[in-house]
Amino acid sequence: MAAFPAQMSVSGCSVTGGVGEKMLDKELGHNTVNIQALMRGSSDLVLKYAKAGGVDICVVTCDGQTDHNKLANLVYRPLSQIEGQVTPERLAAMIGGELLVASEEKTVTSAEAAVSAVMSGACVILIDGIDHGYSIGVPGFETRSVTQPENHRNIRGSREGFVEALHINMSLVRRRVKSPELVMRTMSIGRTSRTEVCVCCMEGMTDRKLLADVTRRLEKLPLSLILESGYVQPFLENKNPLFTEVGATERPDVFVSKLYEGRIGVIVDGSPFALFMPKMFSENFMMLDDYLEKPLFTLFIRIVRYMAFLISVMLPGFYVALANFHPELIPDALLRNLAASEALTPYSVLTECIILDVFYEIMREAGLRLPSNVGHAVSIVGGIVIGDIVVSAGLVGAPMLLAIAIASISGYIISDLNNQISVMRFVFIVMGGAFGLFGLTITGFIFCLCVCALKSYGMPFMSPLSPFSAKAMRDTFARISWRKLSRSDPDIFCNDDPEGSEDD
Repeated sequence: MAAFPAQMSVSGCSVTGGVGEKMLDKELGHNTVNIQALMRGSSDLVLKYAKAGGVDICVVTCDGQTDHNKLANLVYRPLSQIEGQVTPERLAAMIGGELLVASEEKTVTSAEAAVSAVMSGACVILIDGIDHGYSIGVPGFETRSVTQPENHRNIRGSREGFVEALHINMSLVRRRVKSPELVMRTMSIGRTSRTEVCVCCMEGMTDRKLLADVTRRLEKLPLSLILESGYVQPFLENKNPLFTEVGATERPDVFVSKLYEGRIGVIVDGSPFALFMPKMFSENFMMLDDYLEKPLFTLFIRIVRYMAFLISVMLPGFYVALANFHPELIPDALLRNLAASEALTPYSVLTECIILDVFYEIMREAGLRLPSNVGHAVSIVGGIVIGDIVVSAGLVGAPMLLAIAIASISGYIISDLNNQISVMRFVFIVMGGAFGLFGLTITGFIFCLCVCALKSYGMPFMSPLSPFSAKAMRDTFARISWRKLSRSDPDIFCNDDPEGSEDD
């Protein structure tokens, strides 16, 4: 397995200064002045001077980032209990190895490293006469409690979801895999924000080239400010304007299952969504409940999801194509009803479809951005009241409204593809209204051709459908029983094509 880069920090190891950083020296006053200069005189920087064993020390903290009780019990009390006179070297040895101060303790050798530790919820102990400091983890900032995920809900299984605190998310993953094969390494990215990210993998199951490629992209991230995993995701993707090869999940159990399949996981501090790569197209139709139910029901519900995807993408465009170019394909009784409905509207079928589709997107966006209690009211008003009024007023036909409604509801089944479905549906509407079934066929063929040509970190994006793999099909449309799945080892992703993992 490929080694992680040297700048990744591990609990208990030293954090050295980089090129051009202000290194700590033996003068306590110089070190505190450098730290204050880096913080630009910020009022939340707290410097507490004291003596421990007759030696001058300074405890540096950031107001609001540390727990005062932990700070008093783990730092102040042990230092105040040092009796007699000791040398600075002896005091440094006691803090660095003899005193049980805290589980998260690191050595810092530069003012920049000290400031970064302080802003991450640690306190830094500086000793007069020692050219380095000690970072003690005593975080106390407020975090959201672990609750049920909002987007990826399930009927059975865990109700725990990721939160915004990195170390809590790491513990949720570790609690599910109590094995040394699970390796987690942290690193800082973003020149200004210095956001912590955790790269996770299963040793022995992860391809070395995949791990090295993901690590290299994170190291070269050009952003200065990173507030969410969505900032990182575009730099982990390849040239794919519509679909993504990087998955995002709120569920620790789903994240762990992807790691066990040989994927690479990335957890970003401040985001409740963890990333994993590579991601195949067929995974958008797989849910956690599929592995908790009988295989026969899983087969049925997955077929329903694929049908819902096709209905959501193609139904409005198919209706427009038939109404404009191929009315002979519509049964006579239905055709008379459609003709009577459309005869009362002032717009063409294509214009009606575009108006309703755009109105649906406006209503969906309004429901997402407003508070939940108001969002439900918007959905009711927009879906029932306005929908009924526009049909009664003769602005649009009832069949067209029904087609858009069915397509919209079907798209909610595959939540991970909701944005892609909206774009594809609009393209099919325009092509169906302009060229009929011929336009739909050509558009569908181009989409399939482009998607089948995509690769996700060397793996075909449409795998195992294209290229076809009979062995992998045991968990695509249908899922074989756990008794049969347990007889073989998990599939390991191998990067057979190094060229497929190049940067954009």
